[in-house]
Amino acid sequence: MRNHRRRFQEQNRQDVSPAKPGSGFWPAGYFTLSAAGLLLTGALLSRSLAAGPPPVASPELLSQTLSALAQGPQPARVWTNYVGDAACLPCHQAKVDAYHRTAHYLTSSWPTRDSIHGNFSEGANLLLTRSTNLVFKMEADKNGFTQTAVLRVSPSEVKTHGERFGVVIGSGRKGQTYLYWHHDRLYDCDELFELPVSYWVERGTWMNSPGLLEYPDGTANFTRPITPRCLECHTTAFDWLDTAGNRFNKYGKTNLVLGITCEKCHGPGRDHVAHYQSPSPPPAVGAAAMINPAKLSRDRQMDVCALCHAGFGTMLVPSLSYKPGDVLSNDLALTMPGPDTPVDVHGNQVQLLARSHCFKASPNLTCVTCHDVHQPQRDIQAMASSCLACHQITSCGLFPKLGHVIDKQCVFCHMPLQPTGKVEAISNGQVFQPKVRNHQIAIYPDVRLP
Repeated sequence: MRNHRRRFQEQNRQDVSPAKPGSGFWPAGYFTLSAAGLLLTGALLSRSLAAGPPPVASPELLSQTLSALAQGPQPARVWTNYVGDAACLPCHQAKVDAYHRTAHYLTSSWPTRDSIHGNFSEGANLLLTRSTNLVFKMEADKNGFTQTAVLRVSPSEVKTHGERFGVVIGSGRKGQTYLYWHHDRLYDCDELFELPVSYWVERGTWMNSPGLLEYPDGTANFTRPITPRCLECHTTAFDWLDTAGNRFNKYGKTNLVLGITCEKCHGPGRDHVAHYQSPSPPPAVGAAAMINPAKLSRDRQMDVCALCHAGFGTMLVPSLSYKPGDVLSNDLALTMPGPDTPVDVHGNQVQLLARSHCFKASPNLTCVTCHDVHQPQRDIQAMASSCLACHQITSCGLFPKLGHVIDKQCVFCHMPLQPTGKVEAISNGQVFQPKVRNHQIAIYPDVRLP
């Protein structure tokens, strides 16, 4: 591996320079290895640089903004009643500040040196592939962050294709994937695609993006589009330009609200904020009252989480139609597998929890029984308190042998970390499967305490 890296650097010291973002050398932004050698396929795509993030409004400007919205024509888009987390700060600053450290809020962001966890230092910014002719290079400069595929097609010729990081997907706990913008000049709108190289925090290295079929080792695929359903779970709101050329990955940049913000779970806040701006507001009712998921029925509470933690599903209505408190099955058809059907641990937390005896026997048990969504929670042992609210530690079969050593190990044993088959990546012939916690509360005979 080290020789491979050194040989590439020496060969390309003089003739490989950073690719201009948007430049291309392979016809569809995709090339692959074949038995006959390197095969270039597709049609040349012209790419454009992504614009920087839009400015964030301060709480002081909220009143002016709401006034302007009320006086002007209302856009026929779902986010016209959204005001953003800045509007929540004057009354809920401590809660907002804590929430902004959670993985939900950080699940998507604009690319910055703080938000991108990947290493851009010399040598660590390369991804080698199974071909000594193909290498990816990640670079950072004053203009942003670039991912470039470098292909040596002959001893004297090197071709490159680079794209600028446009959106960061993932909080960085396990890994991150990156998206880039392509401006469609025909329809004068922007498309979102996935970059072929992701960063895996657990391994501290760049790797092919997840998807063994989409990103087999030795290929450079810049053509995977980002669907509205993807953004529905990794952002709060977006402008889906579904009529633009009959393509489904066209979005308005300026209306993209990154991260899972307060209004994703509490509903649009425009009327609520306007109501409480009056000098002596009466109790909020109707549209002025924010949705408190904790006061919903158990089924509706579970729907809020199931929107993004119960699989991809089949959209019955356009993305972003669902609002907390709605019946999710009217908007999204989810698969509820049989009791013996294998279920992957990634993205199916609701189905797995529903299989659990604890869930079936406890009519009030929901996701928030264990999860405080407003706080970062990484202490697995602390979560055992939720288990011990119903169970006696002395009833555990291991207690006679281990005693109180097991007092805070409930989650470790009964909800173990297991590899997922849905987020697989391959690098240098090795398949990587990150581990995700199984939300089916059960007895796992093979699990052993550390």
